[in-house]
Amino acid sequence: MAKPVVAIVGRPNVGKSSLFNRLIGRRFAIVDDMPGVTRDRIYAEAEWGGREFVLTDTGGILIGDEDPLIQSIIDQARVAMDEADVIVMVADVRDGLTGADHDLADVLRRAQRPVLVAANKADDERWSQAAAEFHSIGFEDMFPISAHHGRGIAELLDAVVERLPEAGEEPDYSDSTVRLAVVGRPNVGKSSLINAVLGQERAIVSNIPGTTRDAVDTPFQWKDRDLVFVDTAGIRRAGKVQGSVEYYSVLRAMRAMERADVALLVIDAEAGLLDGDKRVGGYTCDANCGCVIVVNKWDLVPDRSPRARREFEMAIREQMPFLSYAPVAFTSALERKGMDPVIDSAMVACDNFNRRIPTGELNRVLRDWVDRRPFSRKGRDLKVYYATMAHVRPPTVTLFVNDPELVHFSYKRYITNQLREKFGFAGTPLSLTVRRAEGETNPAKKKQTRPSGKSG
Repeated sequence: MAKPVVAIVGRPNVGKSSLFNRLIGRRFAIVDDMPGVTRDRIYAEAEWGGREFVLTDTGGILIGDEDPLIQSIIDQARVAMDEADVIVMVADVRDGLTGADHDLADVLRRAQRPVLVAANKADDERWSQAAAEFHSIGFEDMFPISAHHGRGIAELLDAVVERLPEAGEEPDYSDSTVRLAVVGRPNVGKSSLINAVLGQERAIVSNIPGTTRDAVDTPFQWKDRDLVFVDTAGIRRAGKVQGSVEYYSVLRAMRAMERADVALLVIDAEAGLLDGDKRVGGYTCDANCGCVIVVNKWDLVPDRSPRARREFEMAIREQMPFLSYAPVAFTSALERKGMDPVIDSAMVACDNFNRRIPTGELNRVLRDWVDRRPFSRKGRDLKVYYATMAHVRPPTVTLFVNDPELVHFSYKRYITNQLREKFGFAGTPLSLTVRRAEGETNPAKKKQTRPSGKSG
C-alpha cells in the first residue's frame, strides 16, 4: 500500500533535521548549527503505532527573501507541502514567535492540509509553558517538544498518525529497479543533468558550488524500466572539506555510490579533466559499482568536432585507466541534449553489473585461454583446473589452481582482458580471485615426519 507523506517545514535553524532524525530513529538528515544546511527534500520511511509513512525534511523557509538560492529552497519546500498529507511546522520556543513564523503560517493556511505546530527546544517545563504563545498563529494543534531529548515526541506522533489518510495502493519497486548515483566534484552540473532527464525542476540548480548538500532519491521510468536517481553532494578533497556540513555531504555521496548499481560520473567539459574528477573517479572505482562517465556542458566547448571528442575521451582513458571499462557520453544538460545515450549506457552497465556467466560456458572458453597462453613461474607450471562466477554486483570470477602464489598479476590481467573481449562487461568492474583447488597441497608447507628409530 502507498504510504502517506508527512512534511517537516519551518524557518531556518529551528531543529527540523533534528526532529527528522528523531522520528526515523537514525541520523539521516544533515544537522548543523549553521542556518540553511538542509537544501533539498530528503525522504525516509518512519513508523509509529503500526502506521508507516514517508517523512520529508525540507530547507529552511524565509518568505520574501530575494536571494535566488533561498527562493529555490522555498520552491522545494512548497513542492514538499503539496506532496504531503500532514504538515508539521517546527518553531523555536526559545526564539519565541517571530515574523518569519507568522509568514510561514500564512502560507500553510492555504495548503489545505492538516498542520501541527511543534514548538521545539522545550527541554523542560518552563519552556513548555512558554510555548503557549504559538497557539496565537491560528492552528489548533500545538505540541511543545524537544527533538534533542525526545520530550513530547510520542504525543506529536500520536497526533500525526491520527490525521494520516488511509494508505492507497503501493507502487511495486522490485529488485529490478536500477539505482543511479550522480557523482562528481562541485558545480559540474549534476542537478542539471537530473532535471534534463526528468524534464522537470526536481533538484535545486544553482551556479554556487556546493548547492546540493543531501542525497535525494528520485524514482522515474525510462523505456519501461524502473530507475531511481540519487543526486549527491559535490565531492572535494578531504583537506578542503569545510566543517561538518561538507563532511556529512561527502559521506552521504560515498554511501550513495556504495549502494548504487551505476554511478554517473559527471565532468565539466569547459573546465576540462581536473584532479578532482580523477579523485571522484577513484572513489567510484573503490565503490565497485558500474560507471558511465558523463562529459557535461559540451555546448560550452568551442571545438565540438568528432576529433575533439576523441581527444577528450583519450585524455580520460590515459588519466583514469582504472575506469577503462566505463563508457563516455557527451551531454549538454542545459540544452537537454545527449540524455538518451547516458541512460541507455547506464542500463547496459547495470545489466552487466548483474550478469552471471554459466559455469559450463565459462570453463569451455577458459580452457582455450589457458592452452593459448600457458604460464610457469619459479620453475613450476601453473595449472588452472576450473573457474566459477562466485557472485555478481560486481561480476566476480574465481579461478581454482594448483598454487595461487604462481599467479602473477599480469596473468590475472590476461584472463580479465579475455573475459571482457569475450563477454563485454561494458560499464562494470570485473573482479578475478584465485583459490587453491581442493586436494592441492601448499608446497611451502613441508611435511613433518617422525624421527625413525627408538628414543632412548
